[in-house]
This record gives sequence, structure tokens and C-alpha cells, in this order.
Amino acid sequence: QHTEHSQNERCVADVLSLCLILLASSAKLLEELPQPPTITHQSPKDFIIDPRENIVIHCEAKGKPHPSFSWTRNGTHLDIDKDPKVLMKPRSGTLVLDISGGQRAEEYEGVYQCSAHNELGTAVSNSIILRQSRSPLWSKERISPIIAQKGQSLILRCRPPAGLPPPIIFWMDNNFQRLPQSRRVSQALNGDLFFSNILPEDSRSDYICYARFPHTQTIQQKQPISVRVLDNNPVDEREPVFMVPSESVSSAVVLRGEILEMECIADGLPTPAISWVKHNSEIPSGRASFLNFSKTLRITDVSEADAGEYRCIANNHHGSVHHTIRVTVNAAPYWISAPRNLVLAPGEMGIITCRAAGRPKPSIRWLMNGLPIENAPRDPSRSVEGDTLIFSEVQTGSSAVYQCNASNEYGYLLSNAFVNVLAEPPRVLTLPNTVYQVIMNKPALLECVTFGSPAPTITWFKDSMLEGNAYVFHENGTLEIHMSHPSNSGKYTCVARNSLSLSENHVYLQVKEPTRILRPPEYRVVQRNRDVVFECKAKHDPSLVPTMTWLKDDGELPDDERFRVDSDSLTITDVTESDAGRYTCIMNTTLDQDSASAQLTVVEALPTPAVIYEQPGAPTDLELTDLVARSVQLTWTPGEEHNSRIKKFLIQYEDALHQSGVWHNLTEVPGTKTTAHLKLSPYVHYSFRVLALNNVGFSRPSMPSRQYRTSPAAPDENPTEVKGHGTEHNNLVITWKQANGPGLEYKVMWRQQGIETYWTSVSVANVSKFVVSGTPTFVPYEVMVQALNDYGPGPKPGAVIGYSGEDFPSAAPGDVRVLVLNSTLAEVRWSPVPLESVRGRLQGYKVHYHCERSLHRHSSHYNKQSTEIFSPNKTSGKLPDLLPYSIYSLRVTAFNGRGEGPTSATQRFETPEGVPSAPSFFKVSTFDLDSLMLEWGPPYERNGRLTGYTFKYQTGEETCPFTLGTLTALPANKRDAHSNDDLGFPQAYATSQNLSPSRVSFTDTVPHRCRELTYPYLIVRPLKYFLLCWKPSGDEDWHKEKVNGSQFHVLKGLKKGLAYKVRVVARESTHVSCSSSSSSSAMVSPQVDIATQGWFIGLMSAIALLILILLIICFIKRNKGGKYPVKEKEDAHGDPEIQPMKEDDITFGEYSDEDHKPLKGSRTPSGGTDKRDGSDDSLVDCGDSGDTEFSEDGSFIGQYSGKSDRDTTHDSSELLSPVNAMNSFV
Repeated sequence: QHTEHSQNERCVADVLSLCLILLASSAKLLEELPQPPTITHQSPKDFIIDPRENIVIHCEAKGKPHPSFSWTRNGTHLDIDKDPKVLMKPRSGTLVLDISGGQRAEEYEGVYQCSAHNELGTAVSNSIILRQSRSPLWSKERISPIIAQKGQSLILRCRPPAGLPPPIIFWMDNNFQRLPQSRRVSQALNGDLFFSNILPEDSRSDYICYARFPHTQTIQQKQPISVRVLDNNPVDEREPVFMVPSESVSSAVVLRGEILEMECIADGLPTPAISWVKHNSEIPSGRASFLNFSKTLRITDVSEADAGEYRCIANNHHGSVHHTIRVTVNAAPYWISAPRNLVLAPGEMGIITCRAAGRPKPSIRWLMNGLPIENAPRDPSRSVEGDTLIFSEVQTGSSAVYQCNASNEYGYLLSNAFVNVLAEPPRVLTLPNTVYQVIMNKPALLECVTFGSPAPTITWFKDSMLEGNAYVFHENGTLEIHMSHPSNSGKYTCVARNSLSLSENHVYLQVKEPTRILRPPEYRVVQRNRDVVFECKAKHDPSLVPTMTWLKDDGELPDDERFRVDSDSLTITDVTESDAGRYTCIMNTTLDQDSASAQLTVVEALPTPAVIYEQPGAPTDLELTDLVARSVQLTWTPGEEHNSRIKKFLIQYEDALHQSGVWHNLTEVPGTKTTAHLKLSPYVHYSFRVLALNNVGFSRPSMPSRQYRTSPAAPDENPTEVKGHGTEHNNLVITWKQANGPGLEYKVMWRQQGIETYWTSVSVANVSKFVVSGTPTFVPYEVMVQALNDYGPGPKPGAVIGYSGEDFPSAAPGDVRVLVLNSTLAEVRWSPVPLESVRGRLQGYKVHYHCERSLHRHSSHYNKQSTEIFSPNKTSGKLPDLLPYSIYSLRVTAFNGRGEGPTSATQRFETPEGVPSAPSFFKVSTFDLDSLMLEWGPPYERNGRLTGYTFKYQTGEETCPFTLGTLTALPANKRDAHSNDDLGFPQAYATSQNLSPSRVSFTDTVPHRCRELTYPYLIVRPLKYFLLCWKPSGDEDWHKEKVNGSQFHVLKGLKKGLAYKVRVVARESTHVSCSSSSSSSAMVSPQVDIATQGWFIGLMSAIALLILILLIICFIKRNKGGKYPVKEKEDAHGDPEIQPMKEDDITFGEYSDEDHKPLKGSRTPSGGTDKRDGSDDSLVDCGDSGDTEFSEDGSFIGQYSGKSDRDTTHDSSELLSPVNAMNSFV
């Protein structure tokens, strides 16, 4: 709705700008042509002046030649040259009366009238009554003090002097403070001060009446009035009696359009309350107001409907009294149709009408060039028929200015209208080469404003003369295109012709693509202090400059640096609760816009202890007061808030007469109010209830109020949702939404837009639609529906535009062609249907296509009917999801709101072969240690002629990407294959088994710069060779050696103190690198798992046996009473198991990110240190190993995959044996 509203505003602005330009061009043109005088500015009819300033009486006029001016005063020619104090401005009729030299302004009072004349006629102004403003002094009088008893009524008379204009009256004290007024004390319309009952506090000596004269800005004051209130004999309470008016019935006469003021002031104790009603009608709520504590009823812009009897009622608890005011509404003359200037060519005819209304009915009097028409020269081409002047066969020289005077006892109207007889060739006033830009599928209006005498006829061309239902030709020359398409772009020519000549003008139309938001912002829930991003991506016509605007809750974004607007996004950083709301992105161009919105909800980052919030309690104590015909005052008592402030109250009503049990929303009031003034509709039985709303939700409804019934009346409003559309090619269906009311009928009116002048109407009842038959096909109609009942008609309705029914398109798209893009996609192209053949509003094109048969005998997909729909501006489209290797047929149709037109000729095309689907199954049927038998099924979708199968396989570790190689290409009819090469495993069974050695270990039986490796085979059959790779940890380059199929190898050239990484790669091929993904890795470690060494086991057994012997001996000695100095011997010969390590026992570092942690498979002595053998006797020189000696002992630990202990702890199983690997594969 927002987008549509903004586009409408932009369209209106463009039209207004164009109209201003055209008006300026027209005015400039008319200034160049001969033209009788026209009054353009004059002083008001009743002209009151300030006697202290010079007098200026305005009279301005235009014409060609420029007019001269003259004046009359009191009906006599005013000779300006005789009075040096009277001047006329140059090239103007404005009079300046200089009274600065002491002249009295009243000497110039009178009735003035200005005349402007040239050779073509005379125009006259209104009769201007010139009077000076007056502010006379108060007449001196002696005012005696007023003494009154408490409770009496009192009137303080003001009686201001008569001024011009009348003064403004107010009461003040000596300190120039306004006296307070109330229901008890108030000022009447005539300025008197009324006390309904007087109290002791009213005693004072400075009641002063002031009169302010607005023209002279002077204030006059009356002598102070003293009032003393006695309390020795108070007056008893009494029922009301009117002080003003004094009689029971009065009358008032008011003129239409003026202000009606009626007042009623009552005496009474206690103070009476005043109310107003109108007999058999209602007081107009929109124009009526109750002033002066309801003692004055004021109605503005009085109309004839305001006439009638008004009753004011004064009441207190002692009784009531009423007064009737009979109001008569008369009217000074007012225009129904004011005279308009007439431009005629020689020999043409025309009329000037002068229609005015008033009460009493005004009389019409015609003048020509300021003289009564009966005294004007006789013209056989002119005749007078009441309020109409008729001209026929006018001739050159018949130009004149005619005045129409409509008058009654309340005033007059005077209007000038000229007849200008011209013979002028046509001229196009629209600027040449104007470029109009419009959005696709929107209406386009091309202007062709012309002038000529006789009036020219307009014809439009675009390559050829334009005609047909696609265009609307307006009377003012404008060309309208209902729905713009890119094909409508181009150059247009309007040609204006009359009997004298022709003129043409060229304009250009550019149809632009609409602006559309492709990716709107999405709903976001964000924690406080986080960031949020709203995306808003849009497309627009490339030739238009876009502007992206963001709004928050339909207002501007906060002026905060946390809000960052980019080309297609809005970012809010460090979000707070105040940022929650509705965010709207608007993409604007100079022609259109599009918008989208999303809600932002901000939540707390951490939960806080919750306060229990509940819905508010239901309101209670509903009461109706101030009951009048069309309004009522509703009051209530709010319920409990329940820890959440009440935001608003919702007032609902039930209409027991028409929709019993159904509650409608009537109005809402803020949560701080507990009263509401409700405007009501006629003929409804109202019951009211109230609901309260807080942040949690709505309360339960209150109990209903008592019922209040309004009286029937004429409809306040007309039916809504009025629409006009056709259901057949020759009808117009007018629909509307029905209203409620007694005896309600609907006056349905229609006329063909731009063709028919008068409305056709019919009255219907109890229906919500009417069918107009016999209409032309798809033409615009103006439609109105007015409600009426026994009490009168509703307000004048506004017209809506509807179109009569559409007919099926009469032509099929031509030149249909098919371009096959690939095996599943084709593009179809066609030529658009002629606009005149659409016979309605073109909604698009449909392409119906289906597969006739497949080119492959095994396929069963055919005869599947499909339809693609394309927009009306498209002449091509794509057909997706086609079946490969098939024959298709298609037809194209155009369609409108009625349906599809005839089909185009059938087109056939073939789709090429496509990629087949995967085999229907794939399995390993038999296998052994060095061969596999594979089986598979043909694909479900062949999509062409099947030529063969391609097999792929992979090798490598689980952690590496699959490496695929082509196994072979087999014939299409083969369903199995046997493999006995070293090819790894088929792709369909992606396995992670490793073909490298399963464990690599070191031994300590070689010299210190060498290491012995053992690597058992993973698979049974022998390989040709291994590739052995090693490098110090942290180095880039690998050292490598080729090794035969044995399980033992010695590494040479190692350096003391370094950690090494070793990898063994098992491959059939000779071209294998150390970086191969199918390899095993191990780390050289200084830690030794000696618990598995034979010498260690034997040593430990001997020590255990020795200890056992010693314990037995010790036990025997103790039994004999002797002592064995074990402690001394231990101190002297220390235990070799706990000797400190030598300094040259340096360990290999571990290839791990965790220091001092053994890899999986290693073992550590319980004491936390390794037992070392410091002897070098067992080391054997490797021959070329240099002179440096070191003692080292270790083994490969960890998994050959190269993973650290931290990684491998997540594995739940050990490496698979060859048999288990094959079982896992199968």
C-alpha cells in the first residue's frame, strides 16, 4: 500500500508539473492574440478602510490591446484630473486616494465601480462600497452600585458603542485580568455579563466591560460597575427560567454559507445545565460546536439543511424549561454555472450560460460592455433566452464583453465573459520532443494541447495512424495507452487540423522495467549487544538512477553511528532494546519504487529472574452519559494492571437489531483515559463493551453496557467496494457492499467514459450487484452507487472506473519457432498478437507442449501434457525439464481475463541424447585374495543409445581425498567384470583400507648410527618392492631407499640426538613418491618398551630369585636371634635399578605436539624413568658412520599413519588384518 501510494503521489506531481507548463504556454499564446478585457483583481464589495492611512481601491485587468480604465462614484463618472489627491497607477486601474494632508476619509465614502475597455469590449468590476472604520467613545453615564441578595440572578449590561465593524467585547478587572466565567457566570453574545445565581464571592467593585475595534486596533472601556452581595436574606432554590431569550419561541434568519449562533442563558438555583436538540433531525456534528458552557450553539457554513426548529433545554433538580428557535436559511445569490469566455471562429455558434441560485430566487440581468443589453447595439447573431446567451453564425467584429448580474435582496453576483471572434490556424502548445517515461504495464498519457479557431481535431500517429481498443483518445487531445509494453516505446506524432491549416508535434515514449526487490529483509531475533544485518537486494531499469532508503517504524532511522547503510544492506551494531521494531527498505527511482519490511526482535543475552506479567483485568462500571441523537459519552473503571501498564482501551459495539451477538471494533483510546465520546450511526441498537490491552495482551471483555437505540435517518455514507467488471463480452456487472438501514435502496449510475455525457441510472433494493447488458467489448465506464432510503439520499458518490466484459482473443501468436538448447531445455519464440485482437486486457501467453514419443524403444515416458505461462510483454520463453532423446509438439496461445484464444500451428522438435542415470545396482559377487567379480544393472533412464560402461577405482588412505582412475570401458551389453590387477577397490565401495605395512618397528642390534626396521605385510601375496623414506622431524626433504620384498632393513647415517620420521610405501609400480597418501609412518623414539625384551625378563627373574633367597636367609637368621646388616650393605652398594642416567643418554624427540607423552603402543616404567644400559660393547660400526659415539636405544612407536597419540585415542579399533580388511570390503 505504501509503494502504491508513493507511486500515485509521483504520478500526480508529474501531471501537475506538465499542466503548469502547458498553462504557461497557453497564457503566453493568448497574450499574443487579440483579446477583450478581463478583470483580474479588484477590492472587496464591502471595503472598510482605516481613516489614518491612504485609501487604495484595486482594479487590475488584462487584454490585447492593453485596456484603459475609468471609474464611477455613486453612479457618476469620476473625473480623476479634477482632484489632485486622487491618482491612478500607470497601466492599471487602481486608485490611490491621498488623505495624508488632513483630508477626511468620510469625504471619499461611496459606491465605486471600475471599467476596463479596449477596442474589443468593456469589462466592469463589482460595485465597491467604501466606508471608513469607526471606533466611537462610550457615552458617559453614572453607574450606581448594585446590591443583591445571595442566590438572585443578575445581568451586568455592557451596551458598547456601535462601531464599524462591530467591536469585540470582553470583561476584565482593574488589573487587566479576564474575569473567570463558568456555567453560573457567562458573557452573552451582545456582551452583557449574566449570573444565573449570585454568590458572596462575586462581590467586587471593578467589573469593567472592554470593547476592542479591530481595524483601528483601539480599546474602549466602560465605567467600572460595583456589585455587593448580601447574605442576610438568601433566595430559595428554584427551577430554571430563561433570561435570554425571554419569550418561549423566537426566530432567527441566517444566510447560506454564514455562521449561525444561538444562545440560551437561564436563571436558576442550583445552576441549570443547558442542552440542545433539533426537531426531527440532528445537529450537524462536523460543523456544530457548543460554546460558552453549552449556552451557545454555533453552526458554521450554514446550508439549507440547517433550517428548522432548535430547542434549548435548561434543567436542574427542581425542574426544566425549554425554548424553541425557528431558524430560516435564506441565501444570497451563488453560482451554479458562472459565465465562461467563448472563442469562436467566423460562422460558428456558441452559448454563454449564467445560472445562479439563492433564496429568494435571484433575477438575471444581462449587460454588454457595461450597458444593459437591451440598450446595446442590435446583433442578429445574438439572442437572449433567460439565463442563456445564444450566438449563431457570428461574424468578425462581434467580439464583446458580456456581464451577467444575478441579484436578490441579500446581494448580487457580477461576472464578465467575453466572446472573441477569431480565425486562427491550429497551434500545438505541448513542448516539442517531450520525452515521456513510464513503467512497464502502467498506463501512459501523451499530451497534445492545442489552440485554434475553429477548434482543431487531433489525430495521433506512430508509423501509422493509431486506432483500436488499445488506445484511448481524450477530448483534450491526450493519448492514453492502457498498459505500456516495450513495443510501445518510440516516436509519436500528434496532428492538429482545422479549416485553416494543420500543425504537428513529436513526442517520445520510453517504457522502463519496473523496480523490484529480489531479496527482501528477513525477520531477525537478536540478543542485546550483538550485531544484525538486514539484506535488501533489488533490480531496476538500468537507465534509471536508484536510491535505497531505510525506515524504522515508518520513520527515519535514528541518527546513530551504529546504523550503517550500504548499497544493499543495513547493519546495526551493538543492538539495544530500543532498536526493536519494523525496518523497511525502499528502492526508489524517478518513476517508481518497491519496498519490503522485516521485524527486529531484541532479546536478553542472559535470562533474568522473571516478573509475573498477566493480562489486565476486565474494565467495570460502564456508564452512558450525554445521550444525544448521534453521539454518546461512555465511561468505565479500569481493571488491575498485573505488573504491566495498560497501553490502550478497545471499545466494541453490538448491533442487536441487525447483527445480534457480533461485536465490532468502534474506537481505541489511550490507557490513561477512562472516557470516550462515541459517534454513532442511525438506526442501530447499540450495546458497548471495553477491553484493556497491556504488553501481555487483551483483557477479558467487560460486561456490556445498557442498550442505546439511534433513530433512522438518511444514509450517512454510500456503499463501499464499488466495482465494475464484465462477465460476458457484452455486459458490465456493477457490484458493491451492502449497508444496513430501513427501506434502503441503491441508485446505480453508469456512463461510458469519454463518450456519454449523461448518466444512466436505475434504483434497486436488497441486492449487491446490477448487470448492464448490450455494452461494447472492454470499454471503460464510470460507475457510481448512491444509497437512499425513506429519509432521503446519501451523499454524492464518487465515480469509479470499470471495464465491460472481455471476449476471447481472436488471433493466435504467429511465427512460432523452437530452439533446442540441450537435452532437457528448449526455447520457443513467437510474434505478439495484434492489440486489437486481444479484445480485453492481455494477461500473457501459454505454451502447451507434450512428449509424443521417445526415440528409444525402452522408454515409456510420453504423452505428458505440460503448460508454461509467460507475461504479456514476453515473446520468448524456455521449456524446462524435457525428456532427452524424444519428440515433442507444442502450440502457443494468447489469453486474457476471459480465456485463451486460438492456438498457433503445431510445432515439433527433437531433443538430443542426454547423460544416462547411474546403474540400477552394483555389487561384488565373488572375490578372493587377488581378484574380484563385479556385477551391475542397466540404468533406469538411458536418455539415448547406451554405448558402454566406464569403471573407476580409488586407492589411498582414509584421510586423503579419493584418487580416481579409469579401470576400463566395457561394452553396453556386459553386466560383469573380473579383476586380478593391483587396482585397489572400486569406487562404488569406497574403502579406507591401507595397503602399506601395518606396523614398523626398530631394533637395537645395530650400530648407533643405524636402525633395523621390520615391517610385516598387510596382504598375503608378495609385492615387488617397498619404498623406505625417512627424515629428521621438521625437515622438508625425504631420504629414500628402494627395498626388496623382505621384512628387514637397516637405516644408516643417522645423527645423534635427532628425532626421525620414517615412512614405508608399498607399491606395485616403480613410480612412487614418499609423499604418497598410501604409506605408513613411524617416529624414532628414545623410550624403549623393555618389558618385552628377553634379556630384561631373565634379569628380572634372577633378581626376584635372589631377593627370595635373601628373605629366606633373613628369616632363618632372625629365628636364630642374629642380625643381618642389610641397611649398611644397601648404603654401601646402591641398587643399580635406581642409578642416575648418564649425561650422554640422549633420547630421540617425539613427533607430537604434546611433550613427554609416549605414543600409543609404548610403555613407561612405573618409576617415571627408563632403565638404560650404558655399555657400548654391543654396538657395531656401520663402516662409514664417522667417529662420533653415542648410546641410544629406542623403537618406532605410534601408528604408521603419522597421527599423534592425541588423534589416535579417538579410534575404537586397531588396524585390520588382511582377512578382516577383505571382510570389511565385502
